[in-house]
Amino acid sequence: MTDARYLAVKLLSKTFSSGSYSNIQLNSGLNSAELDERGRKLCSAVYYGVIERKITLDHIISGLSSRPLGKLDDIVLNILRCGIYQILYMDSIPDNAAVNESVTLAKSFKKTSASGMVNAVLRNFIRQGKQFALPKDPAEAVSVKYSAPLWLVKKLSEEYSPELAENLLSDSLGRPPVTVRVNPTLVSDEEFAALWKDGGIIKSDILPHCFHFSETDPVHSDAFAKGLFHVQDLASQLCCTAVSPTENDTVLDICAAPGGKTFTMAEMMGGKGKIMAFDLHEKRVKLIREGAERLGLGNIAADTGDATVFNDKLPKFTKILCDVPCSGLGAIRRKPEIKYKNPVEFENLPDIQYKIAQNALNYLADGGEMVYSTCTLNKAENDDVVQRILDNNPCLEPVALPAPLGERFGFKAGIFPCHFGSDGFFIAKFKKNK
Repeated sequence: MTDARYLAVKLLSKTFSSGSYSNIQLNSGLNSAELDERGRKLCSAVYYGVIERKITLDHIISGLSSRPLGKLDDIVLNILRCGIYQILYMDSIPDNAAVNESVTLAKSFKKTSASGMVNAVLRNFIRQGKQFALPKDPAEAVSVKYSAPLWLVKKLSEEYSPELAENLLSDSLGRPPVTVRVNPTLVSDEEFAALWKDGGIIKSDILPHCFHFSETDPVHSDAFAKGLFHVQDLASQLCCTAVSPTENDTVLDICAAPGGKTFTMAEMMGGKGKIMAFDLHEKRVKLIREGAERLGLGNIAADTGDATVFNDKLPKFTKILCDVPCSGLGAIRRKPEIKYKNPVEFENLPDIQYKIAQNALNYLADGGEMVYSTCTLNKAENDDVVQRILDNNPCLEPVALPAPLGERFGFKAGIFPCHFGSDGFFIAKFKKNK
């Protein structure tokens, strides 16, 4: 049987070298490994924990190792990261077990010559009371404390405030909440709540049909199979609330996959009216079709389409959701590896986002409304793109967002966890004058 810690180290080395998404890497590894449920949970906890806390862990290791991190073998470094993580953050694992298992890992990976160093580093950390000093510089201290790259700490602090930066980064650590949107075309909120007799479910006081799960994984339930809900963060549900579609609308979701917002809008329309949902790849369009079928939503038509290219066969739409590809910096609590990307990779996104928004406007009917949204808090992708849209389209006017967004934010909202307990998100709304 595969060792859980061995698999975690192996997957971490792949993830950090390839830059692949953590959930894809982990699922692939677990599916091909012979692990019982306990082993799968341990592997997942160590794997995700090290990714979330990598900068913190490296700061600790650099203070304990006589050799610079850059000169350490990547397998050995990941063994140390896993060991420090278990010692510092996993109370269920005895310190000695974390040390001994890490030394064994070094030998299992044929790094026997490094086993003494692994033992010394981990035991020295325990002897010093598991304490470590933060840098004196405030931004560097936040970087180490919340395992966020310095460029991201400075960017969020400068564009918003140090307080909001720390709010997003502190919220990015630990297990994110599981939030779902009940399908009101099939079940009432009261009926849905009654299905979970073991508890662990909390009804949102912000939006209807929204529930938070604290312990249960609802995806493997009969309720999910029957289409009674779909998983969706509160921020995405707020985005759909901003669109405010009704059964009298014809709606375009121009970048729709995997379909969560499409489903919510279809449900808000009572399963009536029409939503056309597009994505570039057929494989992702299939996810929308399958989700719509499971939820019993017959008012969704999903197809492939390039969001940057005008399709003269499409009609005009009264409501459009333009949820564009983005850097994802608002959702790092769900995809922690995003924060380690080189910011240079994000520089071309605003032009792509603007191009998609401009193309979407070609489909907007006179008097119609469009919502532009991202799951990032990078102002170059949000406020700057919105201003560019307004500057180049005099037919558009800003529209105040509906409750609970409008009174706080006006026509555009940069949402942080402290506002609603959701992921970070951005939403802006426009209307096309006749």
